Amino acid sequence: MRFMLQVTASNHYPRKGVKRMPTDSTALLRPRDRDVLRTELRKVAATGIVPVVFGGEVQERTLHLGEFVGNLTNGLRGLAVRESSGLGGRVVERKNPIVINDYRCDDTITHHYDAPVLAEGIRSVLAVPVVVQGRSRAVMYAAVRDRSPLGDRLADVMTHAGRRIAGEITIRDEVDRRVQLLDAAAAEQTVRPAADAEEIRDVHAELRSIAQTVQDPELQERLRALSGRLAAVSSPAGAVPPASPVVLSPREVDVLSHAALGCTNADIAERLSVKSETVKSYLRSAMSKLDAHSRREAVVSARRLGLLP
Repeated sequence: MRFMLQVTASNHYPRKGVKRMPTDSTALLRPRDRDVLRTELRKVAATGIVPVVFGGEVQERTLHLGEFVGNLTNGLRGLAVRESSGLGGRVVERKNPIVINDYRCDDTITHHYDAPVLAEGIRSVLAVPVVVQGRSRAVMYAAVRDRSPLGDRLADVMTHAGRRIAGEITIRDEVDRRVQLLDAAAAEQTVRPAADAEEIRDVHAELRSIAQTVQDPELQERLRALSGRLAAVSSPAGAVPPASPVVLSPREVDVLSHAALGCTNADIAERLSVKSETVKSYLRSAMSKLDAHSRREAVVSARRLGLLP
């Protein structure tokens, strides 16, 4: 039996050829991906379907096992599984889940890691890759110590867990990309052309949108802080915005940042996943605070105060 269920997540934001490179800002912002992997493995274990669940991240085409629930030995801990080797390596290579009903006798995989696997007593095992942008980023395993068949319920639980991990990693990758753009903007020493300024405003608005999809309150607050930095560094060289007597709520800034791009209320509602009436309410509130009589006046005032790029 082979589960042909690919656990993938696609980035809805174009990557525009930006190469991922670690920066100080990125290192401070991005939580460890293994933390979300650990959380999902514990959720799978809590279902009680199988006694053993474990997994690890894929780095440079090698799977590094580091998260375990229900293990009896430490033989698998820290194991580095090369791509195409063993069950995990084959899953990394194929980017599809694989179930094996009797590990000891299976002839579809290499048996480079038999010693630690058999010492743990594993017989039936399901391995599910976490695939992001066409690349395996992690692998999750669920196993039993006999030849019991692994049913569809386990496959569903593991697949959904993998998709949640893939979605979270996708968001984090996009945040990294936006931080790189922010750092590049901060390094600029000259006044930017109008086209660059428009791109910065678009990045600012998308960064605010991404914040709405994040479940972690701390990460969400950091994203909003980064958008504030982007608004500040987009000011002309040497210009220092005055201390703002106006305090806009995060949602009011979200709405104004998209209004600044010329988005209609319907466009803003779709981007922020709210109702059009809600958008109107936030706009009215922001205009009132900024003493503006139109959305254009509100945007101009917000920019002058350093609240928008």
